[in-house]
Amino acid sequence: MTSTHLTFATKASKGALLSATVVLAAGCATGPDANPRDPLEPFNRSVYQFNDAVDTAVLKPVATVYQDITPSPIRTGVGNFFGNLGDLWSSVNAGLQLRPREATENLMRFSVNTVFGLAGVLDIASEMGIPRTRLDFGQTLGRWGAPAGAYLVLPIFGSSSVRDGTGLVVDSSVDMVSGLNHVPTRNSLTALRVVDTRATYLRASSLLEEAALDKYSFTRDLYLNRRQSQIDDLIDKGIGLGDGFERGKDTNRND
Repeated sequence: MTSTHLTFATKASKGALLSATVVLAAGCATGPDANPRDPLEPFNRSVYQFNDAVDTAVLKPVATVYQDITPSPIRTGVGNFFGNLGDLWSSVNAGLQLRPREATENLMRFSVNTVFGLAGVLDIASEMGIPRTRLDFGQTLGRWGAPAGAYLVLPIFGSSSVRDGTGLVVDSSVDMVSGLNHVPTRNSLTALRVVDTRATYLRASSLLEEAALDKYSFTRDLYLNRRQSQIDDLIDKGIGLGDGFERGKDTNRND
């Protein structure tokens, strides 16, 4: 099997896993007292427990060692590199959302950092005052009125929703790291990105463990409120159609 076929198979299997999770969750029965935004709670809690076990046994220990032995400037460079790759896709999503300013800024960031910042290792664009706006396809769907649907916890990927899970399939299919044909390089970069991302949230996860009585509910409400506020921000700016969610009825918003 050629490396091209392996790349296609990897993307197909990742998309199939995410799609299967959405379909499986949609078929799960729920009780009458379920949170209206989390009707799949029994399924979600089981996946959350699986993710938490994987994090405790593998991701958190590896990320802790990575943070302890890797000098801060190198970790910053790694984060800058992957952030630069994300800027290009954010630019595309900004264009799909009809947000020309953000599309231009993110494209400028990608161009400047790729050419002058050693492929993004140095964040020259921020030094120049060019802001970053992180955007994904789930937000693009929300901008055009797609409802968020039920809250959904994806294996490994974590908090999501039916809409955002669908968006993640698209995000993953165009990811530049996943698109690399050289398998060892692709796998190494993927592992590095996962570890670096987890290391970024080590302090936040420790605070969560200390403060939250129910980590699942806290994480769910934080995610849903944050994603809804991102869509609300578009509506307030007059550039979004909304997702049919009535803000006045959201008792979990912290306005």
